[in-house]
Amino acid sequence: MQRRTLAVLSIAQITGGVGVAVGTALSSLVVAKLSGSVAISGLAGTSSVLGAALLALPTAGAANRGGRRAGLTLAYACAVLGCLVALLAIATRVWPLLLAGLVLFGGGSAGNLASRYSATDLSAPGHSARHLAWVVWAATIGSVTGPNLAEPAEHLGRRLGLAPDAGPFALSLLAFALALAVVLVALRPDPLLLARATSQGSPAPAASGSPAAPAPAPAAARSRSRGGLRAGWRALRESPAASRALVAIAVAHTAMVSVMSMTPVHLDHAGAGYRTIGVVLSVHIAGMFVLSPAVGWLADRIGRTRVLVLGMGVLLAAALLAGGAGPHDIGRVTAGLGLLGVGWSCGLIAGSAMLTEAVPLERRPAVQGLSDLLMNVCGAGGTILAGLIVSGLSYGTLGTATAVMVTVTAAWLALTTRPARTA
Repeated sequence: MQRRTLAVLSIAQITGGVGVAVGTALSSLVVAKLSGSVAISGLAGTSSVLGAALLALPTAGAANRGGRRAGLTLAYACAVLGCLVALLAIATRVWPLLLAGLVLFGGGSAGNLASRYSATDLSAPGHSARHLAWVVWAATIGSVTGPNLAEPAEHLGRRLGLAPDAGPFALSLLAFALALAVVLVALRPDPLLLARATSQGSPAPAASGSPAAPAPAPAAARSRSRGGLRAGWRALRESPAASRALVAIAVAHTAMVSVMSMTPVHLDHAGAGYRTIGVVLSVHIAGMFVLSPAVGWLADRIGRTRVLVLGMGVLLAAALLAGGAGPHDIGRVTAGLGLLGVGWSCGLIAGSAMLTEAVPLERRPAVQGLSDLLMNVCGAGGTILAGLIVSGLSYGTLGTATAVMVTVTAAWLALTTRPARTA
């Protein structure tokens, strides 16, 4: 069942990743054309990140009540709806409507993030990090392929008679619809419901192709529906390990997004062309995803906390390497961005596995939803602060601030886990 679940989630992650990447690649450009303002175009990325944050808790709530299939269905359905709204906005040339569509479009990112947690429900003890990492790795295909499909999508849009610039959103719609179909049809039995039934000693759900898992008892369902969010906060307060994991994920994501978002601006000021910037970002994306199976194996092998501290060390090296690079030192910036991706991978994978294992099965979806919410909010806030730091001071100052943040987090993780390890 777990092998089948991982395969289904990987396929959904690939198709969903294509949808996110191809739509995101040109969203700011389309907003700029419709609004006539470069400043407003920056709201395109903010809208999709905001959407992913806003939909994290509803996705987790649906999973808490009806299983992972219900949560992922909600997320990808919102993404499909967002693409339809975007197509309407482009056809009518109403840019505020396009921003509203991009908020719903963020459901694609929310679904992809939730998929990694779905991979851990049926994991054997000591294997959750590597299973989670394989689903994260599947995102590599979509993330790398998506932007390269933007031009073919434009040609497809013209052949279909769509408005100019509508092609990428049409392709995103098809990708999200495919991910939605894969989840609805193939994610059976539902991994979370099966794990709950097994833990409670209930009869296991039927095999693939049979009816879905039996619904939880009415009292338990009502309890999860009423108190899912409160239960999530309570679980974080009661579990120091879960709180540490949540902070580590948020810090790793904030560090990555802050430096990554300002690197193209830094290189552009030095006269680097789009081709050079594209190569640097490609190396960064490779660092984020390509090594994720190795990171997951290492987290299962030596422990989640050690990999989290290791990830903070890699982020420290990345911040110092990229931040200390001269404006024309492309090689050093590229190496720094590659390490930045690897450090993020360590934080996300080890932190997500640690968070999952630190809370009871009944509370996991709520806690995981809070984690994704906080991660996206910190990412959005990080980009805003990074812009202020670079515009007011320098790119090197941003690297120094990031280095201080990850160093303090690494020291805190090491110090707060030492008593538990000794005991």
